[in-house]
Amino acid sequence: MAAATFSDEPGLFRSLTARPAVLAALVVFGLILVAALLAPWISPADPARMSVRARLSPPFGGAYLLGADAFGRDVLSRLLFAGRVSLSIGLGVAVVSTALGILIGLAAGFFRRLDAPLSRLIDAMMAFPDILLAIALVAILGGSILNVILALSIVYTPRIARIVRAATLVIRELPFVEAARALGSSNLSIMAWHVLPNIVSPVTVQATFIFAYAMLAEAGLSFLGVGVDPSIPTWGTMVNEGRQYLDQALYLILFPGIAISLAVLSLQLIGDGLRDALDPRLAKDV
Repeated sequence: MAAATFSDEPGLFRSLTARPAVLAALVVFGLILVAALLAPWISPADPARMSVRARLSPPFGGAYLLGADAFGRDVLSRLLFAGRVSLSIGLGVAVVSTALGILIGLAAGFFRRLDAPLSRLIDAMMAFPDILLAIALVAILGGSILNVILALSIVYTPRIARIVRAATLVIRELPFVEAARALGSSNLSIMAWHVLPNIVSPVTVQATFIFAYAMLAEAGLSFLGVGVDPSIPTWGTMVNEGRQYLDQALYLILFPGIAISLAVLSLQLIGDGLRDALDPRLAKDV
């Protein structure tokens, strides 16, 4: 069974860009990523600088392109710096949950003795609604960036683990794995060199979705007041702060809301494109 990795897909980028929706998503997310990375150099002002005179200044009409918040802070600058934090949280959750999910899924799928208890653990965790479990974990751990990443990683790890387990159950019975076992390869070697390369594609696609889910979940936690410390700008905290002035300054939640929507939607479209491009059964439709 050949591993469906990026190196085996010379036309992957061409397949992705052949779909207008996926190409647009790549462009949009690329612009968001570049803007967040270059925030210290392209932001027009210090995101923490306050000005009483500029309080709730409307957008497009003065010194503040996207207006100012209730403390007179530049919304555009805060939006750019908040993007760095929100994207970092999403990426951190995707990386940690993927690593943990691969370990748990490989153990459950490869070792028969561990399958039952680990599968029950995965099912039990997935029985809880994501946001409720995240709220409980953040309440226990505390509201910091690292704790939010850890809490959301725990929430989304079962998604990866279940996919990896299902794939491993199939791969471990295939002839090339039996041949490797007959040649004396250790279980660790078989998992590393024969099983893991063959689950790269589905795991990559699911990690892309988790990236989007984590950003949306962080915004939800911040909106409920249990996310990242309010002193740290994220798109979620900006929406939470702006809801108090909904009738006076709609733009305070409009702009971060648009940023969240564009980032999440573009990641979802990219994930769909990757799934179609990496799945041989769907490649003909791309």
